[in-house]
Amino acid sequence: MGKKKNILIVTPHFYPEDFKVNDIAFDLQKRGFGVSVVTCIPNYPQGKFFSGYSLFKKRREAINGVSVYRVAVIPRGNGSGVMLGLNYLSYLITATLTCLFLGLRHRYSHVFVHETSPVTVGLPAILVKKIQRIPLFFWVLDLWPESIVAASGLKNKFILNKIDRLVKFIYRSSNLILISSKGFQKSILEKGDFRDKIVYFPNWAEDIFVKPIGNVELPSFPKGFNVMFAGNIGEAQNFEVVMQAALLTKRHKDIHYCIVGDGRKRSWVEEFVKRNELEDTVHLYGRYPISHMPAFFDKADVMLLPLKDEPIFALTVPAKLQAYMASSKAVVGLIAGEGANIISEAKCGFCVEPSNFEKLAEVILQASILSKDELKTMGNNGRIYYDSTFMKDSLLSKLEQLFL
Repeated sequence: MGKKKNILIVTPHFYPEDFKVNDIAFDLQKRGFGVSVVTCIPNYPQGKFFSGYSLFKKRREAINGVSVYRVAVIPRGNGSGVMLGLNYLSYLITATLTCLFLGLRHRYSHVFVHETSPVTVGLPAILVKKIQRIPLFFWVLDLWPESIVAASGLKNKFILNKIDRLVKFIYRSSNLILISSKGFQKSILEKGDFRDKIVYFPNWAEDIFVKPIGNVELPSFPKGFNVMFAGNIGEAQNFEVVMQAALLTKRHKDIHYCIVGDGRKRSWVEEFVKRNELEDTVHLYGRYPISHMPAFFDKADVMLLPLKDEPIFALTVPAKLQAYMASSKAVVGLIAGEGANIISEAKCGFCVEPSNFEKLAEVILQASILSKDELKTMGNNGRIYYDSTFMKDSLLSKLEQLFL
């Protein structure tokens, strides 16, 4: 590789938080790059600083050879608009000051931005780019302003215009714009002639889904046809439609909805189940560590992938789709757009329009009468597609070549 290249990664989230940027940093370090990370004191998703971390503890550390600079932030708290706004603003201020210091004191070959919300995470990185005149790679995982409109219902044209101008500035300042979903391309191109900058760089599944390890203790599961959801039970996950479908299949006592996870919408689901006497067919298991997920998946006949009927979600590929495909499981997608395109292209399951609970119930009934071999073929199709498109080693090798 010649002279060692030093990469600065700017991200709101890093280990011990669980994000794909961890794989990027640690893998680049193993491949011979010097890697430094500017990030928050870890506080996601709990909303408070992780045990062992504080404004006065572990602000500077080395993890697997990666130099980590943790900037002071106001924790996310309960995730309300005010707390989230303060969290975003505090990161912008302290990360900018830290990047100014690093840009003046250290030498980097590239700066890489891991852009989960907010998009302003790109601004401290642009400062380093300008100081050192080096390339900036911007990995788009959350599309703005579409994401903030979907999350908050923001309609103020003045504010949206300001956000739009900020996003255009960040894209113009980037040498490469990496997109996690092909659906993002249209929005980016509407903001400027950035076609030559765009590189498709999707998410991948965690290693444990590709190579499951060991046995874990699980709760008991019902006998019959198990439709499983695993992940955050939130507003975006469209559980209103899922539960209406469960209501339509209620009399089919052999069809079970197994929900693994937690989130703000869990109490609503529990109340719906109780109110509609669905205890025989809808089962909530709570949150389990990711190490247990392959064993949970093994108990499922199909995996459920629901998202609300919002324009932003039609452009997005939920990361759990890669986990389902890597696990060779057939997928029932209550989803439109890019996620549905992948399921159809891979021939790994079924797609239903996000608002159509009657069709969802019909598809689940249809899947329940398929043979095990037919469902296995769908699952295998998903794994084949995963291996050719979403394998971590191949994607990280592609990223390495971009840095050379």
